[in-house]
Amino acid sequence: MDSSAWDARYANTSGLVWSAEPNRFVVESVAGLPPGAALDLAAGEGRNAVWLAEQGWRVTAVDFSPVAVERGRELAAARGVPVEWRVADVTAYRPVPGSYELVLISYLHLPAPALAGVLDSARQALRPGGTLVVVGHDLANLRGGIGGPQDPAVLLTPETVVDGLAGLRIRRAETARRPVPTGDGGSVDALDTVVVATRSAD
Repeated sequence: MDSSAWDARYANTSGLVWSAEPNRFVVESVAGLPPGAALDLAAGEGRNAVWLAEQGWRVTAVDFSPVAVERGRELAAARGVPVEWRVADVTAYRPVPGSYELVLISYLHLPAPALAGVLDSARQALRPGGTLVVVGHDLANLRGGIGGPQDPAVLLTPETVVDGLAGLRIRRAETARRPVPTGDGGSVDALDTVVVATRSAD
């Protein structure tokens, strides 16, 4: 899907397409880390980027949808936090190597070769001791979860993500359940890949 399709999706939705609250696995993974420079790749409307900024991180948020980035700016302004916003395609975007204590990739779904390129750039962007967090819809979600892309070619598994993180220490790699509220007040589980890895302190 190209940026114009996402622009249309965002523009045709009143309010935020996604929640303004951060992803639960992002919150879990970042807990206890001392704030520093953070890079949010494919940031969407900025819910995680803005939350990170509220925790004291110096955040750069990148997304290829100008409409999403503008909504991120509005959310950050409403929350009173600074975030550096960039409109760019993360498959071509090349962050400066060794620049970030935290790199986040949240719900970015691409064919394997493109995803491998993004993971490589993210890995290289880490400073020594830095943390990479990857969260996305798991392949198992097709048969046992709800929502997310229905194309198995773009869904994640812990193994495929870990394969793209050579040289990093894997701290967490699993398929995790995420409750999704239903209209009747209950919930059903979505299945997400969650991977947390760190670069060794050189």
